[in-house]
Amino acid sequence: MHPNEMMIEHFYSSFATHDYAGMIALYAPNIEFSDPVFSLKGRSVGAMWHMLCESGKDLTITFKNIKADDHIGHAHWEAKYTFNSSGRKVLNIIEAQFQFENSQITQHFDNFNFWRWSHQAIGPAGTLLGWSPILQNKVKQTAKQRLNKFIAQHPEYSD
Repeated sequence: MHPNEMMIEHFYSSFATHDYAGMIALYAPNIEFSDPVFSLKGRSVGAMWHMLCESGKDLTITFKNIKADDHIGHAHWEAKYTFNSSGRKVLNIIEAQFQFENSQITQHFDNFNFWRWSHQAIGPAGTLLGWSPILQNKVKQTAKQRLNKFIAQHPEYSD
C-alpha cells in the first residue's frame, strides 16, 4: 500500500473513532478544505472536524476505494448520523480528493449531492428547495455561524 493510501486510511479510521486529533495531525498547517457547505483554510479545518466529532453522537463512518500516489489521492466515504437541527437520519455519500506534499495532506475536497443530503436532513423543504442557491446559502451560513461559535469556545483554533 502506498504511504499516502495509508495516510487516508488512518484519516478515516481516526474519524470513525471520533479521534479528531488523529485526523488533524495528518494535515499541513496551511490545509485547504472544501465541500458543498464549507470552504476553509488552516486551523478552522481542524475545528470543523473537532466540532463534527463532538456533536455527532451517533455518527458512524465507513470508507473504501482508497487510491493514492505521491501527489493525489481519492476515497469514497459515507457518514450516517442524526442531523441535529431536524432530528432526521442522514446517510451522506461522499467522494474525497486529496493532495499531498511532504507527507501531509495539503488539500482535501469532499463532494456530495447537496439535494440528496438536504432531502434527508431537512425533509420536505430540502426536497423542494435543495437545488436552490437560497437554501444552499442558508445552510452554509448556519454552518459557518456554528463553526465560528465553536472556534470562539476553543481558542486553540483561532488564527
